[in-house]
Amino acid sequence: MADIEFYDVKTDVVKTTFTTKNGQTRYGLRGKTKDGRTLTKFISKKDWDESKLKEG
Repeated sequence: MADIEFYDVKTDVVKTTFTTKNGQTRYGLRGKTKDGRTLTKFISKKDWDESKLKEG
């Protein structure tokens, strides 16, 4: 899996899935900034499957 960097994020990062209106599944990582904003990075299914992060 490629290195993934988040900036201005707490250490609490989780992996998550998103379902589009047409039923497709997208894979991503989510983190929250100190001021409560949510940051998302979309990744490939392969990288998502290989990630050791908890699902949230």
